[in-house]
Amino acid sequence: MSADTPQHANMPPPRRGLMRSGLVVSAMTMLSRVMGLVRDVVVATFLGAGNGSDAFFVAFKIPNFLRRLFAEGAFNQAFVPVLSEYSTQRTKQEIRELLNAVAGSLTALLALITALAMLGAPWLVWLFAPGFGRDPEKLALTADMLRLTFPYLLLISLTAFSGSVLNTWNRFAVPAFTPVLLNLSLIGAALLLMPLMEEPAMALAWGVLIAGAAQLAFQVPFLLRLGLLPTPWPNFAHDGVKRILKLMVPALFGVSVSQINLLLDTVLASLLAAGSVSWLYYSDRLVELPLGVSGVAIGTIILPALSKRHAEQSTEHFSAMLDWAIRVVLLLGVPAALALAVLAEPFLITLFHYGAMTDNDIQMAAMGLRAYAFGLVAFMLIKVLAPGFFARQDTKTPVKVGISPWSRNMVFNLLLIWPLAHAGLALATALSAFLNAGLLGYLLYRQQVLGVSAGLGALRGAVSRRQRADERGAYVSLT
Repeated sequence: MSADTPQHANMPPPRRGLMRSGLVVSAMTMLSRVMGLVRDVVVATFLGAGNGSDAFFVAFKIPNFLRRLFAEGAFNQAFVPVLSEYSTQRTKQEIRELLNAVAGSLTALLALITALAMLGAPWLVWLFAPGFGRDPEKLALTADMLRLTFPYLLLISLTAFSGSVLNTWNRFAVPAFTPVLLNLSLIGAALLLMPLMEEPAMALAWGVLIAGAAQLAFQVPFLLRLGLLPTPWPNFAHDGVKRILKLMVPALFGVSVSQINLLLDTVLASLLAAGSVSWLYYSDRLVELPLGVSGVAIGTIILPALSKRHAEQSTEHFSAMLDWAIRVVLLLGVPAALALAVLAEPFLITLFHYGAMTDNDIQMAAMGLRAYAFGLVAFMLIKVLAPGFFARQDTKTPVKVGISPWSRNMVFNLLLIWPLAHAGLALATALSAFLNAGLLGYLLYRQQVLGVSAGLGALRGAVSRRQRADERGAYVSLT
């Protein structure tokens, strides 16, 4: 077969419908989230909501924050559209050259960041949780944990790179299952390493490091089977790498808006009563379950699909996919939000009211859970509206959209933290998410990517009812 043959011709991805792919990702994500809840039950049982748990959650939040910012955020949003374009328009050799250059450049950049972060761990802790500065022992413990957890950023970023490749070739199940390994590693660390540690929480930091290596190793055989396992070699001059970097700069600001909102919650929570960081963590974990199963799962499968439709200039199918995604998250998100708000205490008692977790911890976490549940639908909508821009290689518009909610979130935080304490921080995040989702939807409508229909208002107005029905049948069988 000629080297000039396009990749999509000599290695065609399997024909899978969006619904089938969505169910696969949702099932794997559900498994991951359930195992995550089991992990949190174990952590809550052994550590409760005290200094040890606060220190670990901050030490884990810092590389996790950067993971969402770089790897699964800006990098994924810039890399997938470029890779999708290569998969439909370039040769197999050109795709391999792109993967080699991107993998090498990503590794070199993150290795440098990781080394600097490990050297400056105490200052990073003070930056992310300034309230810990009042307790030198707590600050030192968190810094020691950070030196173990920060290399996770490099490992999980390469894992996200591998997952993006697999998603582009419609292998959604493997990347969706991979986070289960993190939960298994942390559960194993809690059960097996904690009894051996002078500081029990330190065992979890080791568990994070082990998980990063396990997640990356798990995906390697699947890349090898596709013939897409890269040989990393830094090449920032490669045309594809330069395009990705160009797209990443505005995407980085766009993703940073929501992540900085969450980070700001942690910074302010560290100034509140002991346990506030943990209360927000446990409430956020429950919200992450429906968010991951629907919002994140649907956003994951539609980004490569939308990118391919954009490359093919199939605008009607592009709009139909986006409409389907919006309808699904609304159908699942509204009842999930109501269930979390009404049953906050029963959920938290069932999952976390063991060992060191007190009645007061449950009540405080329930306040945060209700506030986060209020914004669940908005969180989900952002996950499916943003790909409408990223798939068209427009990473600048979400930045402009995000600036306003970000600034207002800071105002909401300062207004609500005094009467509602940690719950005010969660409510501020929810309010800013609604503003963000509303602006994204409005701009997609202005750009004629979305239109107003008699249903939930997401199909273009020029498409008739019969055409819409035909499209629904068509996009179910789309790649």
